[in-house]
Formats: sequence, structure tokens, C-alpha cells
Amino acid sequence: MNDVGGRDSVSGSDLHRSALECSEALLRVFEFLDGEMTEVDEDAVRAHLNACAECLRQFDLDQMVKLAVKRSCEPVTAPSHLRTTIMQRLTVMRMELND
Repeated sequence: MNDVGGRDSVSGSDLHRSALECSEALLRVFEFLDGEMTEVDEDAVRAHLNACAECLRQFDLDQMVKLAVKRSCEPVTAPSHLRTTIMQRLTVMRMELND
């Protein structure tokens, strides 16, 4: 079984799959891949993936899709006027909040 990086692998006997349900682990896999979780949540997902072969297979697939999309997409530069427009709108919102 692949080990999901960063921490020691947890065997299925060391962690009951009910600690984090499969549905929740798979729902949050992109947060995990993007590093957008708290350390506690990240550890729970990592432990679940290391203990659950079915979820690990889905995680591997999601990871490959994410990498393929990243490789095939070119960076896009935002139009120069966008920053000005955003800053103007933020200024107006601040003025409205201060009134």
C-alpha cells in the first residue's frame, strides 16, 4: 500500500476506519492535496488514507488528475485594469463601512 507522505504509515489494525469516515476523507481530499487543512485534520485524513486501500486508490487518482490539469494549464495574467477596479471597490466598501 502507498504511504501518504509526511508522517509514519498507520496500519489498519492501529486505526479503526470509523475514526474518519470514507465519505469525509474523500470529500476533503483536495483540501489535503492543496495543504489547506489544519494539522489535526491533515493527520486524520493521512491516517485514514494509510489505513483504507479503497480511499487511497481514489486519492491516487485525484492526485494524478490534479497534476495533469496543472501541467496542461498555462498561467494566465489578469488584465492590468483588474487590480485598479478591485482597489476602487474595496475603497468604496471601506468608506461605506466607516459611515
